[in-house]
Amino acid sequence: MEILDGKYVSEKLKVEIAEQAAEYLKQSGRKPHLVAVLVGHDGGSETYVASKMRNCEKVGFKSTLVRYEDDVTEDELLLKVSELNHNPDIDGIIVQLPLPKHIDPEKVTEQIDHRKDVDGFHPINLGRMQRNLPSFIPATPYGITLMLKEYGVETAGKHCVVVGRSNIVGSPMSILMARNTQPGNCTVTICHSRTPDIKKFTLDADILIVAIGKKNFITADMVKEGAVVIDVGMNRETSTTTKSGYKLYGDVDFENVAPKTSWITPVPGGVGLMTIIGLLKNTLASANREVYPNLSKF
Repeated sequence: MEILDGKYVSEKLKVEIAEQAAEYLKQSGRKPHLVAVLVGHDGGSETYVASKMRNCEKVGFKSTLVRYEDDVTEDELLLKVSELNHNPDIDGIIVQLPLPKHIDPEKVTEQIDHRKDVDGFHPINLGRMQRNLPSFIPATPYGITLMLKEYGVETAGKHCVVVGRSNIVGSPMSILMARNTQPGNCTVTICHSRTPDIKKFTLDADILIVAIGKKNFITADMVKEGAVVIDVGMNRETSTTTKSGYKLYGDVDFENVAPKTSWITPVPGGVGLMTIIGLLKNTLASANREVYPNLSKF
């Protein structure tokens, strides 16, 4: 069993990103600029956004946080996103989810100009990704592919089972693993809450990617010997034994599953750190106009 160490890979890639950002500053006279919009005071969202802002500063990006209270109207939020779209100093825009119930997240996602959609959630980016065209790839799946590539995990010809079908992780992950790329070229099965006897499928997985949002959902009897296991779960529970007041658990029962695997990601210290890298790389690519060269018209 070997650990897919998100901390090691993310720190290595942040050094590379910082070097590229410094070169961009030298050539353009400005830093890559990411704007995050945060609505309300959800604990998880506060933590995630703070981490994104902190990592932007670490690699030499400019970062801006736009905050609203829970009672912000949908129209007001959409207007702010439109304003950010038209600001030529901004390279990437993210609106942290979840949003209050009175705001339609799909409307907000589609309001973001796809050329600044560094979270990779806009339908245009998802469609271009499916066709293997230049696009901003959703940050978590992107980070997972970067980790697999860094460790040289062979994926071609393997059976990849993705547990979870969200638009943020499961669905785009299944597309990426099936594409004619490296990592990729897998035969992909996607399972979800309506899949009967999920164990039947997970036991057949050479590569098992779990993003279902249930603590320790995958147990040792659901994983075959030598499988590669990617745990996307970030389940927060209150704890009196940690400084933060909470503890993170994955979707995989790490302690009992790990001995059966060839490679496995820990929680924390795995996929979460790579999500930040996906976001940073997308923002840098946006600044350099690598995906969408023409940003002169909105």
